[in-house]
Amino acid sequence: MSHHTAPHDSRVVIIGLGVVGAAVADELVLRGWTDVTVVEQGPLFETGGSSSHAPGFVFQTSPNKAMCELAQRTLDKLDGAKVDGQWVMKRVGGLELATTAERVEELHRRHDFAKSWGVPAQLLTPEEVAALWPDIDTSTVLSALHTPTDAVVKGVRAVEFQARRAQAGGARLVSETQVTGIRRSGTRVTGVETVPVGSDAEPEVIEADIVISCAGLWGPKLARELLGMDIPMLPVEHGFGFSQPIESLAGLDDATEVARPMIRHQDHGMYLREWGSRIAIGAYEHRPLPVADHEIASPEQILRHGGQASIHPFTRQDFEASWVEAQRLLPELRETTLDDSLSFNGIFSFTPDGGPLLGPVPGIEGLWMAQSVWVTQSAGVGEVVAQWLTTGDPGIDTHGLDVARFDPLLTSQRWAREQGEESYDEVYDIVHPRATTLRLRGLRTSPFYERQRGRGASFSSANGWERPLWYESNATLPDMRPAVPMLGDATLPTRDQWSAQYWSPLVAVEARRLRESVGLVDMSSLPRWELSGTGATEFLDGLADDGLLSRRVGRTVGSIVYALILDERGGILSDITIARTAEETYHLGVNGNLDAAWFQMMMRQRSYALHLRDASSGSCGLGLWGPQAREVLQGLVDEDLSHEAFRFYRSRELHVAGVPVLAMRLSYVGELGWELYAPAEFGRHLWDVLIGAGRRHDILPVGRRAFESLRLEKGMRLWGTDMTREHTPHEAGIEFAVRGAAAEKLTAIGADQPSRKLVCLLLEDPSKVLMGHEPVYAAGDDGRPIGYVTSADQGYVTGQSIAYAWVPAEHSAAGTEVEASYFGRRLRARVAEEPLFDPSASRMRS
Repeated sequence: MSHHTAPHDSRVVIIGLGVVGAAVADELVLRGWTDVTVVEQGPLFETGGSSSHAPGFVFQTSPNKAMCELAQRTLDKLDGAKVDGQWVMKRVGGLELATTAERVEELHRRHDFAKSWGVPAQLLTPEEVAALWPDIDTSTVLSALHTPTDAVVKGVRAVEFQARRAQAGGARLVSETQVTGIRRSGTRVTGVETVPVGSDAEPEVIEADIVISCAGLWGPKLARELLGMDIPMLPVEHGFGFSQPIESLAGLDDATEVARPMIRHQDHGMYLREWGSRIAIGAYEHRPLPVADHEIASPEQILRHGGQASIHPFTRQDFEASWVEAQRLLPELRETTLDDSLSFNGIFSFTPDGGPLLGPVPGIEGLWMAQSVWVTQSAGVGEVVAQWLTTGDPGIDTHGLDVARFDPLLTSQRWAREQGEESYDEVYDIVHPRATTLRLRGLRTSPFYERQRGRGASFSSANGWERPLWYESNATLPDMRPAVPMLGDATLPTRDQWSAQYWSPLVAVEARRLRESVGLVDMSSLPRWELSGTGATEFLDGLADDGLLSRRVGRTVGSIVYALILDERGGILSDITIARTAEETYHLGVNGNLDAAWFQMMMRQRSYALHLRDASSGSCGLGLWGPQAREVLQGLVDEDLSHEAFRFYRSRELHVAGVPVLAMRLSYVGELGWELYAPAEFGRHLWDVLIGAGRRHDILPVGRRAFESLRLEKGMRLWGTDMTREHTPHEAGIEFAVRGAAAEKLTAIGADQPSRKLVCLLLEDPSKVLMGHEPVYAAGDDGRPIGYVTSADQGYVTGQSIAYAWVPAEHSAAGTEVEASYFGRRLRARVAEEPLFDPSASRMRS
């Protein structure tokens, strides 16, 4: 997310000439950079990494917009490319099969994703499947999703095509040479040390201003040995089998190789495609097979014994179930066997969230990564990294791709292994958008955890933290009456099976109680940092004066401002709260480690020796909100908490029943109240005294699900979901947070006249609930979507089903009728004035 622009004459060294390293080198040269050296430990161009054996499936459709865009860019770039007359890519199309009712519904959902992101797609009947693949047994096939522009990419040819072009443009390719060290001067890279593979010679130094690690499956080992850091990436084995030649493919020679669509058979965790006269089959059904550093052959071992480091022996027992199902699906395979001499276990990489690791490495100027990238996104990643490096703007939203997105406190080898294995397990699973990890649970807990468990909290995991979603104890109110979930003034309607997952009707009880009286929300997982030191104010205001921070800090100690971190074109890199707790000390409420990395980089670039400390680790936080919040808190403190004495968007240090607390009067839910932060050792007492003081007001603990609904009723944006660096403040409807130089800058570049808008939609049927990423259409229009949904939920107090969506400006006026597609079914909605709840903001300012 950082603002990076390297000089045009920078010396660049790329480590690794796989499909990613070749793409990055090619893209840099295409942008006029010629001092580019690629160091590869293997031969050219079949280097022995994952690119050398990858099946080359490029399925574009994904719930993740950025991952879809990377795949689209990959195909657009490689379309029509050839190496010595041989094709690099074929748009044979993709075919996803459904053999269960659940998978049929999932294909409807994926069809909607395709529509949202502009991927041509259609749902097929079994008969239409048979027309595309006459040899398939369709007796169990219920439906299929056909994506005709998906493709097969030949990994080695993609490497050669891009590497040759980079070389012709001035790049230098150094093969069979190993990087043994990365040189630094202070915090900046200055070059790499290299030796020929198998040589005992003294290292040669290649001087560099920028080093980009595209080391593939060797990436984690390189990071540990050369940088002293762990990256959250796990190499995993994956069974890949070949049938013996079959008669129906006898006319499909090696030059043609594949003619029919690639098949994904997710109900059995497998994929299939033609491979000349054979059928190639990949298996996800087997157990995860993680690969440790020492289990990956070194360049010396490959030089001495041959083979490929990314290929391990075929474990037939793991593959057997997939082979049996392949024979059932393709009857012709029943007459043949697997060719064990060709079949293998290939190694490729997984991250905790399935995304790649891209961008500048925090704390080391000039060091970049492009790791854990599959062929599917490879050329697209090359474009994004090159554009990011040369202009400072990657051109797409990168918050889910950035190497700095993970909390350094989490990125141990154990965590990477556990989360990577889970990512492998879920590749072809139907994963609910609100599902949570099942691995390493209980890793980070607030001091309220045991109290929450005692109240029957249902937990999810966020950044390692256990966060309550709702409390089963709230099924019975304090006066022992059964809780009655309501939507507005009506009984809460029954949700459909999909939207009812990871949810409870008790969410409505908690939301209404907070609005009517008072609720207590665990805020401990909110990332917070403390910035301090001589010059802290000058530093922050300097960022504002340059238009990188949307406003200056507050003038007095105790002030709080809501501000945006902006890139050069006005894109929203993050939104933060800045509380001035002392003359040169600031408490920053941020969105994650990306923000910390941005501030650290800015301090280095501007030569400020300030201290940035993680203020969330070792502390805890509670949100106390609702009409009775002041009465609850006032009874526990000596200070005057009246509106006149403690105004909105102010902070103050208090002692709450003896607990030292930083109290911040702000509200993400639109109600009177405070965020209260304290050292963790005081946390359990703080919980107990607040619950005790609130008992006569029928206080309830409130989980994240109600919190999310309340913020939608109030129109609060969620960065990373509703808005990203692709959007400007005026587009997102938060231009109120832009002042001074930033406002002038946005006006000068025309960013104050948006062509699209984030709008609030109200569904005609309040019982229907969207989940995000659904395509939005103009009412009655069967053509292309005009936008897509970001976040959605029921508003339990307003009585509406709410969805926020991006639409063109001409469709953003209140009252405009639109339709959202939910599992392929059109739901009517209209654009509403916002915020829906308390538009005068009188409640939270009372």
